[in-house]
Amino acid sequence: MRQILQFPLLALPILTAALPRPSTSELTPLPLVIWHGLGDDYTRDGLKEVASLADAVNPGTYVHIIHIGDSASADRQATFIGNVTDQLSTVCDQLAAEPILSTAPAVNALGFSQGGQFLRAYVERCNFPPVRNLVTFGSQHNGISEFQVCGWADFVCHGAEALLRLGRWSNLAQSQFVPAQYYRDPADLDTYLENSNFLADVNNERVLKNVTYKENLATLNRFAMFMFEDDKMVHPKETSWFAEVDSASGDVIPLRERDIYKEDWLGLKELDDKGALEFGTLKGEHMQLADDDLVTVFKEYFGPVEVDLSPTEAQEEEVLVNQDL
Repeated sequence: MRQILQFPLLALPILTAALPRPSTSELTPLPLVIWHGLGDDYTRDGLKEVASLADAVNPGTYVHIIHIGDSASADRQATFIGNVTDQLSTVCDQLAAEPILSTAPAVNALGFSQGGQFLRAYVERCNFPPVRNLVTFGSQHNGISEFQVCGWADFVCHGAEALLRLGRWSNLAQSQFVPAQYYRDPADLDTYLENSNFLADVNNERVLKNVTYKENLATLNRFAMFMFEDDKMVHPKETSWFAEVDSASGDVIPLRERDIYKEDWLGLKELDDKGALEFGTLKGEHMQLADDDLVTVFKEYFGPVEVDLSPTEAQEEEVLVNQDL
C-alpha cells in the first residue's frame, strides 16, 4: 500500500482515483464455512477434525464453524429449538462481522444435514460474504415427511419433540421446533404453504416469488448435493436431491421433472444449464462420512483458486479514513 499520509485529506480521493492500483493474484484456498446438523455443536471433535482435514488437503484454508449459541450446550439446543428465520439472521450477521470472511473475495460452504438447507437459505437471503461453491451432505432441501426418533436419553430432543403435541402446524411448533420448519407433506401441500415458517419461503413455493432468492442462488459457481444411499434417518432420503416422493406409493419425482425446476423458481435450472448443479451419492447411512469422501470433496470443490490480491476502491477508501482517524 503506498504511503500517502503526507497529503491533505481533501486531496486523498483525487489521488486515489488518479493513481493506478497494483494488480497481483495468486492461487489460494478460499475460507470455508461449515454449518453442522441436528444434535451437533460447534465444539465437537468431529467438526474440528473436518476443519483440520480441510487445511491438510488445501493448506492455508481458514475454517469458520457456524454457531448459534455461545456454548456447546446452547449451540446444540439451537439445532432443535429456535426460529430458523431468526437463526439465519444471526448467521448472516456473524459471517459479515468476521473480518477474514468479509474481506475475502468469496467463501466456500459445506452443510451437514439440516445445515445444508440452512446454508442454501443463507445464499438466498443475504450472501455476504458471497458463497462460491456450496456442498451439502444428506440435507433436507425438499423437506421431511417424518420426524426422526429421539434417543431414549436425549432430553433436549424429547423436550423439542413435546412441541409437536400441539401440532406440527401450530404457531409454537413452526416458530420454535426447528425440524417442523422444514417439514413438508406432499399430500397436504395447502396446509404446508399456509403455515410453513421456513421451507415454503426459501423454496419459493408460494404464489409470490422472491426474485432475490433466485438471483442469489444462480450466482453459485457450483452447487453439489450428496445423498446417502442407505439413509434411514431422513425421510425421504431423495430430499437431498430436491426430489419429491409420494409417501403412499413411494414414487419418486426427480428435481428436473418438478415445477420448482421447470419454472425455475430458485435458479436451479439456470445452475444446471451452465453445468453448475451436481448430484452425488455416498455409500452408507446418514452422515456416515469416510475421510476419503471428504478428501475427494475438498479437492474437487474447495481447492485453491486464483484470487486478485489488489485492494478494491472500497478497501482503499476504508484505509484512508482509518489513517486520517
